[in-house]
Amino acid sequence: MIGVVVSRADEASVAIGEQLRALADWTKDGGAWHRDGFELREFDEWHVELDGVTEAFSDPDLVVFASRHSGETGPLLTAHHTGNFGPGEFGGDDYALAETAPAAHRRLLDGFREHAPDSYEVGMECTHHGPTEVGAPSLFAELGSSEDEWRDDSAARAVAQAILDLNGVSPRGGRALVGFGGGHYVPRPTRIVADTDWGFGHIAADWCLADMGDPDAHRDTISRAFEATGTEYAVVDGEKPALETTIDDLGYRVVSETWVRETDGVPLDLVETLEAELANVDDGLRFGENASEEYVVADLPDDLWADAHSVSPERARRAARAHTVAYETTENGNRVEGRGAFHDRDAYDAYVERLAALLREKYDDVEVDADAVTVTDTAFDPELAQEAGVPEGPKFGRLASGQPVEVDGERVAPEDVSRKRTVRYGV
Repeated sequence: MIGVVVSRADEASVAIGEQLRALADWTKDGGAWHRDGFELREFDEWHVELDGVTEAFSDPDLVVFASRHSGETGPLLTAHHTGNFGPGEFGGDDYALAETAPAAHRRLLDGFREHAPDSYEVGMECTHHGPTEVGAPSLFAELGSSEDEWRDDSAARAVAQAILDLNGVSPRGGRALVGFGGGHYVPRPTRIVADTDWGFGHIAADWCLADMGDPDAHRDTISRAFEATGTEYAVVDGEKPALETTIDDLGYRVVSETWVRETDGVPLDLVETLEAELANVDDGLRFGENASEEYVVADLPDDLWADAHSVSPERARRAARAHTVAYETTENGNRVEGRGAFHDRDAYDAYVERLAALLREKYDDVEVDADAVTVTDTAFDPELAQEAGVPEGPKFGRLASGQPVEVDGERVAPEDVSRKRTVRYGV
């Protein structure tokens, strides 16, 4: 059940509550409104003062604070978790963090994007105020950023609809990250949530970290951010070696945005296993489309792939993605070489055949057998052209493209200056 908190002190909150009741059938029971999956209650206090608010509800799995957002940000729908990485100047305890709901947060943002009026932006914020002891996973769903928006019924309706869309969502389902660094409106986490299957729990913007102070002196707060998010992974924006050292000492892992994007949709147990057996993602490991706990590791046919790459770089890379569990790369993931994990030998053979198919667009003949791909081609040979008296320059180019040329009144045909060559790529 989702408990929805409406504060009578907040006109935007009241407007969202009214739209919630207008959009669905509710039953009034004492001081609460009920419908399938939801319980809505109004409070006189501001949201930030409502520590322990779950005691007013019937054991909610998630608490959503319908709230206003105030700032110089224009029309904006935003969502965030609650707590204080430093002193609690705006509700809640000092250095205390509430339980987060990363999956619900992701779904709420999806709802904002789906329902927001055209003039409204959708965004995320860092963790920056109370309450800190809610009693269940919680988040703020906010309508901003000034009185004009707080009184905008269409925007309040959009927030209300996004809240209703949370029905059935597990607050802590899916995979999540803790964020450190960056601005208040957290552009890097916003990109990650929009583009991948990862969500975010607590996020400490740069100003939050400044309020917190020395990371090593606040290990409990940092550890709490991971515990309250239910993850062991963090993304750090900017150079923060002392923070990263503390995170590492606590047994958690700092990962890059590249790592997050490359592991999108890949089971994390498999990521861990393959990074241990092959390479780290940041060192070039990439994942194919055949996630499998059962695989064999083989040396990749690097020279064969390089030749196929000369036919079509994108199709050569696509062949690796299509047939592997994972594969090593160089040059920022652009060159496939090293070792690969394949579901079985048949998958490896299919990869080789896919590369050979590309080479058939380039060579006269391509043969695949158990241990090699052999290519045969008849191509322009500069040495034969020089022996025939053809000067280097445009005539070389015409012969290479299959056109005859004339030298000292004599016709030189492409076949006269071509040589058959055979290349064997071991597989």
